[in-house]
Amino acid sequence: MEVSADISLQSGDAAQREQAKMKLYVLFQSIGWTGLLALSVWMTVSFPDPDAKWDLATSIAITCILMAEGLLLTHFLRPIMDHWKWKQLGWRSLIPRIIATAFALSAVWYALLYVWIHGVIGLPWNSKFPIALILVTDECSGAMFFSAWLCLYFFYNVFERLNRSEVERFQLMTSVKEAELRALKSQVNPHFIFNSLNSLRALIDEDPERARKAVTHLANLLRYSLQSGQLETVPFEDELGVVNDYLALEQIRHEERLRLRLDIAPEALHLPIPPMLLQTLVENAVKYGISPRPEGGEIAIIARKEGGSLRIQVSNPGEIAEGVRASSTGVGLHNAAERLRLIFGERATLRLRPEKPALVVAEAIIPLPTHS
Repeated sequence: MEVSADISLQSGDAAQREQAKMKLYVLFQSIGWTGLLALSVWMTVSFPDPDAKWDLATSIAITCILMAEGLLLTHFLRPIMDHWKWKQLGWRSLIPRIIATAFALSAVWYALLYVWIHGVIGLPWNSKFPIALILVTDECSGAMFFSAWLCLYFFYNVFERLNRSEVERFQLMTSVKEAELRALKSQVNPHFIFNSLNSLRALIDEDPERARKAVTHLANLLRYSLQSGQLETVPFEDELGVVNDYLALEQIRHEERLRLRLDIAPEALHLPIPPMLLQTLVENAVKYGISPRPEGGEIAIIARKEGGSLRIQVSNPGEIAEGVRASSTGVGLHNAAERLRLIFGERATLRLRPEKPALVVAEAIIPLPTHS
């Protein structure tokens, strides 16, 4: 059903685009040919030929016939060019076709006119110049006019095709971005769930009351994971809440070895961050800074709004080996950095650096929307 709905929507959008193009075509045709008719009539009235054998009304009528022929010729040329797929051609192949078509249209244009006014109606020749010269002049001027019409027509279609390609490219990039984000989220979310389950399993027999509280914390984690998985960003305050649930579970294992210090600016609480970003940084700090050390240590979470960015720092005891990059510390941090880049662009950064001896800081800088 969803596939059918998508196909129907796409078909409806395509039909609307074609309808809009047709309205624009009719508008340009009407304005163009009406304007040319008005210009021709004005020139006929303003600059009459003293040697003309027709009266002014006849000249104006013939001008109207000529413009009506041009309108019909160009209108019926469109389906022929569509059938020959000229819109898909490049300019190198299209230009000779435009020139040949322009001369052919010009020949038909004036041939129909001369047959009608001289052969059917029987009007006399209306010029002192030789017939051959007039025919050549009319053919060249008509070819130039139809060449201009064809160039404008194909310029519009090329522009419309490029514009449509740009829209399709943007839609493709958006789809790829969404697919990458879903893939990265699917890698991050199960990681902390399994760790939490391991902590809970160890507690069930030892302290049932604490186990019940741990189940509550785990339920909060699972609920947040399911809800935030559909979101691109969440308020920092929500992320901090799930981190407290996570640390409550980790303290079951580490007890006094795990200490927490929070330094959160009030204005940072409502700012947007990717879901599971802070939790990933804290989980990395517990895994590499607390678990390997018998004495444990302190994890500090600092958040500040600085200029147009949110700066988040998570510090833990430990060291970074010389030359080690932040992305090599684990899949979690690497995925978090990729999610930041996909959502906020290249200005968003996530790096791991030594702050002082035996202290490691994971720092995320998130550019904020202009209204934040």
